Amino acid sequence: MKRPSPQSRDQSDKPVIWTVSVSRLFELFRDITLEFDDQADIEPIPLGFEDAVRHIRERLATERCDAVIAAGSNGAYLKSRLSVPVIIAKASGFDVMQALARARKITPDIGLITYQETMPALSEFQSTFGLNIVQRTYATEEDARSQINELKAAGIKAIVGAGLITDLAEEAGLAGIFVYSAASIRQAFDDALELARLTQLESTRGRSFPVADTLRAKHHINDLRGDSAAMESVRQSITLFAKSPATVLIQGETGTGKELAAQAIHRAHPQMQGKVQAHHPFVAVNCGALAESLLESELFGYEEGAFTGSRRGGRAGLFEAAHRGTLFLDEIGEMPLPLQTRLLRVLEEREVVRVGGTRPIPVSVRIISATHCDLDNRVKEGRFRADLFYRLSVLRMTLPPLRERPDDLAPLAEWCLKNALAAMDIRPHANLHAEILRCAPLLARYGWPGNVRELRNLMERLALFLAAEPLQALTPNLIARIAPEILPDDASATLAASMPIGRGSINAPTSEESLQQVLARFDGNRAATAKYLGISRTTLWRKLGEKS
Repeated sequence: MKRPSPQSRDQSDKPVIWTVSVSRLFELFRDITLEFDDQADIEPIPLGFEDAVRHIRERLATERCDAVIAAGSNGAYLKSRLSVPVIIAKASGFDVMQALARARKITPDIGLITYQETMPALSEFQSTFGLNIVQRTYATEEDARSQINELKAAGIKAIVGAGLITDLAEEAGLAGIFVYSAASIRQAFDDALELARLTQLESTRGRSFPVADTLRAKHHINDLRGDSAAMESVRQSITLFAKSPATVLIQGETGTGKELAAQAIHRAHPQMQGKVQAHHPFVAVNCGALAESLLESELFGYEEGAFTGSRRGGRAGLFEAAHRGTLFLDEIGEMPLPLQTRLLRVLEEREVVRVGGTRPIPVSVRIISATHCDLDNRVKEGRFRADLFYRLSVLRMTLPPLRERPDDLAPLAEWCLKNALAAMDIRPHANLHAEILRCAPLLARYGWPGNVRELRNLMERLALFLAAEPLQALTPNLIARIAPEILPDDASATLAASMPIGRGSINAPTSEESLQQVLARFDGNRAATAKYLGISRTTLWRKLGEKS
């Protein structure tokens, strides 16, 4: 592919993206590149790790690159060593489940090797479907090779992982199951393209541009689903607030969709300077997830030498990254008081001074903040500045919890389940709507403390079980077996008493022998037994006590 001219940085040029990959991922990158070839100059680099770093550094001295796409350990290696933005393609949970389903056709004994972190959520999945999934992590190629050899010695026949892992697995004579899907890689290309465009935009302003994980709003007002009066009021507020540049404070319990609402406000903004606001950056940061010193440098940036380990040349902060766009401050109530003072000054002066610097940098940023706590009380307690509170809450919005809009529960569950099935390339059967309605009374008894996020997570879990056994129907029994946590103790016992024992059903055994048999099936593990029976552990303990 033709390389762009080193001197060509005209805004009319297409973004320049380099993909860095080897083995199977290289082929997948190549296939997806064809879909984006008209939107960017994309060049593959078939190298990994230090070879890729050396190659890219040499070329960056004379050539332009707006973003790099890589994956797995290779991507992490590049991101920590290159000045150019690196987008890391990530395998989704559905990618992992689909790969495990393919491996299951070969053998029930499967190894899953991931970069640095395991996936604890798989434990329930493997126990339900009779799989032996041994999880391992790796940091280097030699580490990965060692893990594969150990798994082979333990009798594992198939290995699920990224390209490096599958290549090494096949070298060892095992089946290698590639974990990435085209959808996940396509998402990385979308993210890189958006970031590349923003990088080009910022380069015209003569200042460095920070690498942020999210620089665009992906959700819009139609993603706030529900036909209840409460949700209609929320959508009306979003439409109204989007017309104003004033600050917005979004309040609501965890899982109610505060960031989604913020993105919707951002994307609903009318045209500004000839461009749609959604094309301007949307930058999000969780104020409660970072230590004070780190949050300060992330928000305001820093100059070279500001602290030990600071990047050569310094780094722009999120305020600069969000210039002409929106900065979303999640969990604003957790921001330390000293940073509240700095934030207030930025809002009032519309300029930011980097840590260790003295030069004010003008910024034009709309602030949307969110909190699950009562900021009015925090102001009274002296834990939040009153002047900042008033500055942040020119416009206020409260998102209703799911329990206060029961009419939305069944439609939301159906929508989430269909999306989860679609992500696994599974078509929902024709009577899914009727099955959801039959399950609605069971779902309505639960309080949903995690709100829509918790409902979505449950539907994703259900999708996995429905995918594994396509012929089974969605019933209250199935939900109770898969998610007994949504049943109170009395409901668990009542529901269980009416159902026969058997695979895929729930029941409290009617005799000491049957109860002990089920307990023995799970090697005495009471938590697993309770889940299988669809009752709480407290109920199980009580029944065991009655039999003793």
